[in-house]
Amino acid sequence: MDMPDTPAPHDAPAPHGAPAPHGAPAPHDAPAPHDAPAPHATPTPRAAAALRAATGALAAAGVPDAAVDAELLLAHVLGASRGGAQAAALRDDALAPEQLERFNGLVARRAGREPLQHLTGLAPFRHLELEVGPGVFVPRPETEIVAQLAIDALAVVPSGHPRAVDLGTGSGAIALAMATEVPHAEVWAIERSADAHAWAARNVARYGGENTHLVHADLADAAAELDGTVDVVASNPPYVPDEAIPRDPEVRLFDPPQALYGGPDGLDVVRVLSRTALRLLRAGGTLVIEHGEWQGEPLRELLTADGWRAAATHPDLTGRDRATTAIRP
Repeated sequence: MDMPDTPAPHDAPAPHGAPAPHGAPAPHDAPAPHDAPAPHATPTPRAAAALRAATGALAAAGVPDAAVDAELLLAHVLGASRGGAQAAALRDDALAPEQLERFNGLVARRAGREPLQHLTGLAPFRHLELEVGPGVFVPRPETEIVAQLAIDALAVVPSGHPRAVDLGTGSGAIALAMATEVPHAEVWAIERSADAHAWAARNVARYGGENTHLVHADLADAAAELDGTVDVVASNPPYVPDEAIPRDPEVRLFDPPQALYGGPDGLDVVRVLSRTALRLLRAGGTLVIEHGEWQGEPLRELLTADGWRAAATHPDLTGRDRATTAIRP
């Protein structure tokens, strides 16, 4: 009968401490545990790569000034200025994972055309940074010329306490510009929308002083106690014609419709505004109204028909007609 195979004596493992058989690895030749390859490590996120990716994503989504918006969103996440975000990218600073996650989330929302100001919560206006969000019109740079015209008229009033009213104040932009840049003036900010009024209240608390008065009321019948005593009335009313749907998704989808549309020709609210301003202003007082670039002539005709004098239209910094002024007889 065949016998089972048995290892030859020289194939048996050597006892502990004995030399290993010829050809077998010695115990000290075995790879040590710490020499094992490390598992794949997640690379540290870097500012430069994150900013490049964000700029590309925003550009692909059709966002104007994609690089600027990407830098401002990174600055917001870092708690820095735009220059600080640019410096972080130049140094290629490391980002914490939670910073990258937050940044990418904001970039995705901006790629969906949510306004940049809604994402950061702030809108720059002249020397102010106004708190804004859903329910309030985001102030635009072109409105700064409207504020400047009102400030110039208010500053030359020969009174120690000139009076101004901002009808339909929204975030409080024009009213707060007048109140802070002409600090000896008394300024009333009138707003009908409850949502917009809440944002204006936050900005008045931030920048306004004893000379700033926020009133929750309709501009048609507001501030009757001031009739005939006001030096300057300013307004950025809704002036987009009902059928002229704005092209920009940020405006069309996110600005409140009641702050945009002004009837078939866009001037329905201006007609009410003209009558209110005639009631509020003293003789010789100044009216300043923002409007669309194509509305200067019909607005001057409207005001002249209402009895206003010296109606004149003024361009913004891009050369487009943006504001019309008139003097109360």
